[in-house]
Amino acid sequence: MKQRYIFLFIGLLVFWACTSINVFEKSVPFPNHAWSSTDTPSFHFNITDTNAFYNLYVVFRHEDAYQYKNVWLHITVHDPDSTYSFTREFTLANSVGWLGTSMDDIVDHRLPFNAVPAKLKKGEYAFTLQQIMREDPLQHVLNAGIRIVKIAP
Repeated sequence: MKQRYIFLFIGLLVFWACTSINVFEKSVPFPNHAWSSTDTPSFHFNITDTNAFYNLYVVFRHEDAYQYKNVWLHITVHDPDSTYSFTREFTLANSVGWLGTSMDDIVDHRLPFNAVPAKLKKGEYAFTLQQIMREDPLQHVLNAGIRIVKIAP
């Protein structure tokens, strides 16, 4: 019996040692599962550890009935010193199917939008998302958000 607990404890230690620490994740649900281009959710968080590197993700959850293999987003970033925006296409599916995690008819994506881990400045950040697809409102979208993951040293 004690051996089982020892193995469980060692397994948990290995798991914690190999994972990163989540700094921030927040999503906003869309009424009637439709994301209008005028609905621009904004996410605010504070960075205190300037020695760490961070991975930045868009969180995108949709129904299986979503009609596209991609989503185009306009992302605005307010960092402690400046504001900048960029437009980016995120691939959601290939010829085999959805690239995200599926459960029943819900598909969940964590889509990286920095090519390499980034160092972030100390201070307040705000990310704003806007869908810029031709369909407006974009149907079968449950929610969208931001995930910031601190990479363990």
